[in-house]
Amino acid sequence: MGSFFSSDSTPEKPSSSSEPSSVLTFHSSPRWQLHFNSVKETSQLMVIDFSASWCGPCKFMEPVLNGMAAKFTEDVAQEFGVQGMPTFVLLKKGKEVDRVVGAQKNDLEKKIEKHRDLVAAT
Repeated sequence: MGSFFSSDSTPEKPSSSSEPSSVLTFHSSPRWQLHFNSVKETSQLMVIDFSASWCGPCKFMEPVLNGMAAKFTEDVAQEFGVQGMPTFVLLKKGKEVDRVVGAQKNDLEKKIEKHRDLVAAT
């Protein structure tokens, strides 16, 4: 399981941006690449969640990410070098800026805030 989360805030906090958060699900690498290529030059923070139905920590993180549970193809997970579940990859302008492996709610929130704040400052 996995999902793509694009947001200017964490789920628990209201967004300070006029744009709402969105959850997009990709079941094929070509659809992922098409979307990724269309947004990689933006400064909006992207969080990519790689998870699995058999993974206990993934189930723990599911409500934190507001129900983001959908399947990513294995080739996308391989492209990002996912070695543990859940894995959260934070991207800006198409480049990885941070990563959290495991059910590290506080660490994920801190990294989202860190990179979100960098967008607001630019």
